Amino acid sequence: MRKPIIAGNWKMYKSVKESVKFAKQLNEKFKGIQDREIVIAPTFIATASVIDALSFSNIQVATQDAHWENEGAFTSQISPVSLQELGVKFVILGHSEKRQYDNETDARVNRKLKNVLRNGLKAIVCVGETLQERESGKMEKVISAQVNGCFEGIGLSDLINIVIAYEPVWAIGTGKNATPEQANEVHAFIRALIAKKYNKEAAEALRIQYGGSVKPENIKQLMAQPDIDGALVGGASLKVDSFEALVKF
Repeated sequence: MRKPIIAGNWKMYKSVKESVKFAKQLNEKFKGIQDREIVIAPTFIATASVIDALSFSNIQVATQDAHWENEGAFTSQISPVSLQELGVKFVILGHSEKRQYDNETDARVNRKLKNVLRNGLKAIVCVGETLQERESGKMEKVISAQVNGCFEGIGLSDLINIVIAYEPVWAIGTGKNATPEQANEVHAFIRALIAKKYNKEAAEALRIQYGGSVKPENIKQLMAQPDIDGALVGGASLKVDSFEALVKF
């Protein structure tokens, strides 16, 4: 059985004070939950304060990116060494907004992934197609290129520390959503890619999240699908009640 993982990506929302208050509220809601992993990704500036607020919590903290080098002349960038020292557990890599606004490439995600793993952190690696790519029949080609590019040189033993998040770009923040069956079809396709690249056992063990307008109203149907192992949630993770409903699906 793959352990479900629900992650909230707060993007560029919430001040430091708001983030700490929110994290404490979530901690009260999720005490004692052990049968699923709970992850939150605040803004970089709030990361240390949120981790301090969650001492002895079952909520793990992620960051929304990390650099491919540990140090150097990289103005504004964040070293995974510092993140590991803070107590960060996961790093989100290759999110569609990074790809869109910061020209993130599969090759760059691959370099970041290798360095994140080297530093003892886990990764949530995002892949997904645009509406144009889906409608033109290129979904499988796009997803294959992303998975192969991001996982180039990643060893079999590294997979235990990686989660893949499938985000249909056309469903992020739009209110649109792939049907549970559509989402599961792509998850199964991704699992088959991993099986081909590594082996069937590794593919069966790998957790694949769905991310794309996930909300309390559709989480149960999504999680009922055989190849969907969790959710990477944006907007619905920003309120206590909605994120609680998602985690406790």
